[in-house]
Amino acid sequence: MHDSSSQPAKDPARAAFFDILNGSVRLPSYKVHVVPYRTLYDVDDLAGSAGKLIEYPFDTIKVRLQSQPHILPSPSSSSSSHFSGPLDCLRQTLRNEGPTGLYRGLSSPLVGAMAENAVLFFVYARAQTMIKTWRGMEEGAEAQELGIGALVAAGAVSGAVASGVLTPIELVKCKLQVQSLQTPTPGPSSSSGGGALLSSASSSSSPTSIAGFHTKAPAPAPAPGPLALIKEIYREAGLKGFFRGQTGTFLRETGGSAAWFGMNEYIKQLFRNSSSPTGTRRTTNTTSETLIAGACAGVSYNFSLFPADTIKSRMQTSTKKEGETFVGVARDIWRASGVRGFYRGCGITVARSAPSSALIFFVYERLGEVLK
Repeated sequence: MHDSSSQPAKDPARAAFFDILNGSVRLPSYKVHVVPYRTLYDVDDLAGSAGKLIEYPFDTIKVRLQSQPHILPSPSSSSSSHFSGPLDCLRQTLRNEGPTGLYRGLSSPLVGAMAENAVLFFVYARAQTMIKTWRGMEEGAEAQELGIGALVAAGAVSGAVASGVLTPIELVKCKLQVQSLQTPTPGPSSSSGGGALLSSASSSSSPTSIAGFHTKAPAPAPAPGPLALIKEIYREAGLKGFFRGQTGTFLRETGGSAAWFGMNEYIKQLFRNSSSPTGTRRTTNTTSETLIAGACAGVSYNFSLFPADTIKSRMQTSTKKEGETFVGVARDIWRASGVRGFYRGCGITVARSAPSSALIFFVYERLGEVLK
């Protein structure tokens, strides 16, 4: 037998290495650099999903208002198929489809909100880190140390990246939201080649839909779900078909995200710079301040580039297979309705964005503090 005293001493470096692998020792650098970005995915999934559940019925009304063809009868005409405004759209939707009509197509954005917000906040944080590195700022410096201009730039970068993820999701969402409005009317007129949105009215003695917008509840008909719609888009246009309306999404997300993050940080800084009982500058915000900042951010995001969103929605819900361009659709809206046509549904969108955005930022910041 060998004497234990003759065995070589245990290598402390080797022992420490295996202790780290086994998890019995945590390196400080691992906690500082990795955990915050891992936390972003968990927090953003919850924040985005919570906000989507609140805002989705309002989003459905907005998309339906934006997607009305400009050739519809005017609200003053004898036809009641034209949505005269948000309340009229809500009333017709509830009458013809019930409350579930407001949540038509929810599955697509609910899943997409997780990816969208994770990408948005993750890229926003990474962009800030890159700006700090470029400026030679100290490692671990708080985001508040960056000026508003730098934060706006970081928000613009995050929005530009997120637009590539968001366009296919919104394409499916918008098509599902207007599905019931694009169902051709049964009868001889449905085969006249007028198209889904242009089906003519049948006799006045039976429930019909004029220009594709129903006046009474149509007979139940199976409609393709998200998966069937995805297959249809791919079959008709390939991968390129999923990026219909990308220009509008890119403009809206780039400018909107710059306004969203910039306004949120600006309002929070105003509160922190205000006088405190001790006379010192605060480094954190209260719950009410976080909610107010988030609400203001939501309003600025939706109002800043709403016309681009209107053009995008019109393109994504159009029944034309090809030939439409961003500029061409913008020209059609201008000729038909002028400036008002670009802001159809803006009021209800801005109204719903305030509580939704407030909740997103509140959940993001509070859970981020807990999970760090």
